[in-house]
Amino acid sequence: MTKRTSAKYKIDRRMGENIWGRPKSPVNRREYGPGQHGQRRKGKMSDFGLQLRAKQKLKGYYGDLTEKQFRRIYAEAERIRGDTGENLIGLLESRLDAIVYRAKFAPTVFAARQFVNHGHLLVNGKRVNIPSYRVRPGDVIEVRERSRQLVVLLEAVQLPERDVPEYVIADHSKMTATYVRTPSLSDVPYAAAMEPNLVVEYYAKN
Repeated sequence: MTKRTSAKYKIDRRMGENIWGRPKSPVNRREYGPGQHGQRRKGKMSDFGLQLRAKQKLKGYYGDLTEKQFRRIYAEAERIRGDTGENLIGLLESRLDAIVYRAKFAPTVFAARQFVNHGHLLVNGKRVNIPSYRVRPGDVIEVRERSRQLVVLLEAVQLPERDVPEYVIADHSKMTATYVRTPSLSDVPYAAAMEPNLVVEYYAKN
């Protein structure tokens, strides 16, 4: 289980963007960063700064993954044929916790990770409690029978602020979701612009 190293809304404040599109984000009220120096005027960011920020934003979006975890996913994306940035997005979106979030079985990425950790899900009929579990196209994720009346689940399904993307088919009456295909960057409904090309540049130099 990954330990969350910082409050989710602090990530928003640090980035200066509402990266999950949540109505409660403090960025909706205060667009400056957290802390006593948050309101200082920002100078022009260097290329390295832009690349680092893109990496931190993408890493933070998926539940503030550790650097070791994120680097491992990037290394795998690099080994796959094709565009490394697109491969990176595909790998991140195929995580079980990401699919749970996309299917609206949890209100946030953090809640999705907890939902998986607590053993509320079956993948192709087998219980899986590892958030980083790689879901393959065609896999069916199902909320366990005894977990279907959880308040957090029922509230998440009703959330109006986001829709289920086309690469996930969710049936909320049966509490099932099917991962249809690996998405490209343009398929993923990010609330804030993600720049995996800058992440690739960052790791190419570091």
